[in-house]
Amino acid sequence: MTAQPLKLELADANHLRITWNDGQIREYAVRELRDKCPCATCREKRKAPPPPPTQLPIVSEADIRPLRIAAMKPVGNYAYSIDFSDGHNTGIYTLESLRELGQAAPQ
Repeated sequence: MTAQPLKLELADANHLRITWNDGQIREYAVRELRDKCPCATCREKRKAPPPPPTQLPIVSEADIRPLRIAAMKPVGNYAYSIDFSDGHNTGIYTLESLRELGQAAPQ
């Protein structure tokens, strides 16, 4: 059986803390969660070849603001959907993937 979250909280503006029912506590950098988004669009972007070094990136207003978690919603009994402050909200993070990400927090 997969471990289940007992408590989700923001440790600070940049870190999510999840307490699991098996006693493990893990902390996740918001940037790590956003960068590891499992949605199809983000997976394709990660697989795409890098742009040529002469190409300048287009930076949106959302890109320059600090990244935050705006909301988290359960998806059934197996995952969470995370709404980020940059407007991205299509990734579904399975409980298994959340257990693999982040770092063990001191208890």
